[in-house]
Amino acid sequence: MAFARAIAAAYRRHGRRPETALRLAQITPAALQQPDGCMTARQMEILSAAAMQELDDEGLGAFARRLPWGSYGMLARASLGAPTLEVALKRWCRHHGLLADDVALSVTVAGNVAAITVDERRPLPAEVRELSLAFLLRNVHGLACWYVDSRIPLLGAAFPFAAPPHAAAYAHMFPAPLAFGAPQAQIRFDAQYLQLPLRRDEKALAQMLQRALSITVRQYRRDRLLVPQVCQALAAHPERSHSAEALATLLHVSPRTLHRQLKEEGASLQQLKDEVRLERAKDLLYRTDKPVKQVAAAVGFRNEKSFSRAFRLWTGMSPAALRSGD
Repeated sequence: MAFARAIAAAYRRHGRRPETALRLAQITPAALQQPDGCMTARQMEILSAAAMQELDDEGLGAFARRLPWGSYGMLARASLGAPTLEVALKRWCRHHGLLADDVALSVTVAGNVAAITVDERRPLPAEVRELSLAFLLRNVHGLACWYVDSRIPLLGAAFPFAAPPHAAAYAHMFPAPLAFGAPQAQIRFDAQYLQLPLRRDEKALAQMLQRALSITVRQYRRDRLLVPQVCQALAAHPERSHSAEALATLLHVSPRTLHRQLKEEGASLQQLKDEVRLERAKDLLYRTDKPVKQVAAAVGFRNEKSFSRAFRLWTGMSPAALRSGD
């Protein structure tokens, strides 16, 4: 939950309030303040995405220059045509410095070990520093795994701050020998992975970017994550995914496997249905002049009243208020 508090601090740095994002992630004010509180990977993914979009800053207040929503997608796309992972990562690190020169990322090789290091060129804000450094390393590691469609085991991870009270969580984010109080933030892995060719194209990138934070928040599983597949199916085939049985058939799994794997990934079917309906509703409210009653019907509600009640529960505001920007 310390990371959620850091995201709330990012809102304050932007002069904004985090209540809507916290509500979307189902994090209560009381839970946010629990010193030893935890959240699921799915909650972190939802909270991060909501904050980055609402603040229009994928750096979450860490850098002197704001990174508008889509910046990390642009970095991923710019490295997509590289012949090897080494070229892709070096290109990604160089381009990141063009967007945010507060930090410099580099790829180095010593013997059989490759390292990605973060050099802090100017002090990062204390309240978001830990989150920012952890996010950068998880981001580049997750992207590297995705590029070559292979889970790259870490040989070690180091961080330039004392072990925090929630240090145990780092074993899940960086499953490797950990070192705190190091000179710089760094991850290390077998250098042989750098010679692998990229296995992705523009179509795969477009699909990944629909849920890009899943590769940052979660350990890579060779595209076996079910959450993105469920969301894609719900959005693309609403008429064929009205029930767990119908959705399981669409995804070629059993209903039992569907529920079990979603639970393992920190999500539920109803939660994902609500997310897809909310995104569709927001898109219609922002991009069309359809009456709220028609928007409600388009996203599967029987009447405007039940839609407005659910929408207020999800976002803390009415559909009309969202559309008007109030």
